[in-house]
Amino acid sequence: MKLIILGAAAGGGFPQWNCACRNCARARAGDPAARPRTQAAIAVSSNGSDYVVFNASPDLRAQILATSALHPRHGLRDSPIAAVVLTGGDVDFTAGLLNLREGQQFALYAGQRILDLLDASVIFRVLAPDLVPRRRLDQDRTTPLQTAGGQDLGITVEPFAVPGKVALYAEDTSRADLGSSEGDTLGVKITSADGGCVYYIPACAAVTPDLAARLRGAPVVLFDGTLWHDNEMIDAGLLPKTGRRMGHISVGGPDGTLAAMAGLDIGRKIFVHINNSNPMILDDSPEREQAERAGWTIAHDGLELSL
Repeated sequence: MKLIILGAAAGGGFPQWNCACRNCARARAGDPAARPRTQAAIAVSSNGSDYVVFNASPDLRAQILATSALHPRHGLRDSPIAAVVLTGGDVDFTAGLLNLREGQQFALYAGQRILDLLDASVIFRVLAPDLVPRRRLDQDRTTPLQTAGGQDLGITVEPFAVPGKVALYAEDTSRADLGSSEGDTLGVKITSADGGCVYYIPACAAVTPDLAARLRGAPVVLFDGTLWHDNEMIDAGLLPKTGRRMGHISVGGPDGTLAAMAGLDIGRKIFVHINNSNPMILDDSPEREQAERAGWTIAHDGLELSL
């Protein structure tokens, strides 16, 4: 199984279009230690020809242009993208679907909560159902992925609920839980026919005992690296929200990911969905050094894995 990280940044990318924080300023200045990144998405293939994209970021068009494996190969209209899997309903996971509206067949997979959000938005009707069938993923059940025409892709996914929240645009601020429900945020276990296996969890609010048990001994885990600490956005003067309020666990600290996943015997641990405010995104930061000492890789666009 081949995996390509199309984008490694959180919503807004790096540098973010309207952000003048120190990190973004370094990226705009061309600092080699502040490598730009697009918004989080990956592409996976079991045969090197047909690809499944996990989360359609707003940067998907640019990501396709930057990734030769996703370029047209046959005829005047063609795409190796055979299916798209969504792990959440946020804009940075779904808006890229609009880049795929040009009369091209592919299958769209998501949990029912996420499909309901798409159905409620008229703009996604540009994806004609005769070309883009929508297929429900059931939690904790293994689903073989197929093309729109029903051909097996040699990849199975097992979605599972992780702590998180409903998409920002669907929040009900009159409720303490914002109207969130199980299934709003999913992780997926991705397995290929030849035995390759990776867990993709780009958004997660906590490493619960159940999640830790699920990930123990995993060969590869791609995990939410949005913020280094919970008050990061507030302290930087960027946004009056904590990481927990946004549905993201911190990387550092006693309750953060580095501590929670230590000792789980995971083969390779990779941070994705990294916010522009997170000092870990800089190659020369102390936070980057700390994460790498703990055995983590900080993803960048174009990173490829063979599993």
